[in-house]
Amino acid sequence: MPDQSVFDLLRSDESLVVIEAPAGCGKTFQGAEYAHDIAPTLGNGRMLILTHTNAACDVFGDRTRFISGNAVEIRTIDALICQIAGAYHKVLDLPPDPTVWAYTHNGFSEIAARVAAFLQKNPVVPEALARRYPIIVCDEHQDASPDHHQIVMAIHGQGAKLRIFGDRMQSIYESNAKAAERHRARWEALVASAAHDELDQPHRWTKDAKGCSDLGNWVLSARQALLANEPLDLTSGLPASIKVIAAENISPNYGGYRVGWPERKPLDDHLNGHEELFVLASGNELVRSLRSFWNRKVPIWEGHTRDALSILLTDIQSVDGNAVRAAEALTRFMSSTAKGFTASTHGNILKAEIECNCGKTRKGKPGNIQGLARMLLAEPNHLGISKAIAEIDQFIKSSAAGFSDVKVDLMREFWEAQRLAQYEDASKGYAEITMRRSVIRPKPLPKTLSTVHKAKGLECSNTMIMHCDRASFGNTIYGRCKLYVALSRAKSSLVIVLPETNPSLLFKLP
Repeated sequence: MPDQSVFDLLRSDESLVVIEAPAGCGKTFQGAEYAHDIAPTLGNGRMLILTHTNAACDVFGDRTRFISGNAVEIRTIDALICQIAGAYHKVLDLPPDPTVWAYTHNGFSEIAARVAAFLQKNPVVPEALARRYPIIVCDEHQDASPDHHQIVMAIHGQGAKLRIFGDRMQSIYESNAKAAERHRARWEALVASAAHDELDQPHRWTKDAKGCSDLGNWVLSARQALLANEPLDLTSGLPASIKVIAAENISPNYGGYRVGWPERKPLDDHLNGHEELFVLASGNELVRSLRSFWNRKVPIWEGHTRDALSILLTDIQSVDGNAVRAAEALTRFMSSTAKGFTASTHGNILKAEIECNCGKTRKGKPGNIQGLARMLLAEPNHLGISKAIAEIDQFIKSSAAGFSDVKVDLMREFWEAQRLAQYEDASKGYAEITMRRSVIRPKPLPKTLSTVHKAKGLECSNTMIMHCDRASFGNTIYGRCKLYVALSRAKSSLVIVLPETNPSLLFKLP
């Protein structure tokens, strides 16, 4: 049995075990089976499974739901950290509910840093945690920050066994070259300090999983090549499930995307030829350009974070009753979530109306913008901004003057901003909206545009990776990891779209 050595190592007496777990190779199965075998033997103790996302908690929850009693506890690592911070909030100089504070101040990393330092100085706390959780399973540990890792190791240092799953080639949250090198070095040091093994069977691509075995084997070989700093050979030996399309991006704008008709046709044919398809791109700008490229027929997968909404909350906190600042915050949010609403098209008119206190009668587009200005003058805070966004929503739906060309790209973020008006306190409203989203855990539609980052952890029958140029997938640790994450999302078919000019150096081309 190819996975038997991992199976045995997990159940060994080793106090620290690290399992390298490439995408789709049965990591969750191994972790869940380990929980089934070991958790019931822990007496008063519990097995703690730590993940980085609520979605991963759900997956482990489903796989371990038949374990009796409270033998297994599944948490995100941030949830565990906030629980510790809540118990010791006074000494950590935090409010009684650190979770709300973290959501509203983008402060999870700050709480982790304080808790890590606290546990180092107060070993009695990790000692108590080790008694409660004699075995800890860490999922996707390559995504752990240094503080996350220090907290887990503090509990391990007081006697808890650690079983760590991770994949160095899925570490895509350090884009800075030196930071990525340090992150890789930390992982390699961890591996060197532990009993170590590697999963190597492409379970995601088996027939039973409705995948393509040839594609799975190629993805694993591509991972090895990228890890060895070698280019992926597209000149020969590709399985039938992989196709390369040449398409030259002739857009003059940064992040834009446009190709000539002869090159566009195979892209359209592939998009229209599948009911389920992930179209992946390197960054947000290209994703939004691709939404326009396909006439807004394909929605954007917004993931579980809301960058524009987070920035809006920060802007709201600095408005301080100033309607002009409220207008600037509104314009920045709309520019981030929609096409056709910018400072030059709407924002400057909005500010001018506020500055003259809406002193003149306006009609048409100026009149509609004046209506928004009146809302911000009446309530120069999150209420006025949120209500103005709701009014813009109605303008768009009714094709009101000046708004017929405004097209919303990030619909969920646009809707959530409108919901802020339901709360007296913007920070608490933002925290509640974010926490509800974590519980609901929306999933992408069958045909979706996404950045590689937001597709991480997901899979799709068919994947098309757009515009694989040097800027998108550079010859760095970060670029190689990002490309591997993109390649490994596909279960049945994969299309790689390459420009002839400046293609990524990560490919060997004819």
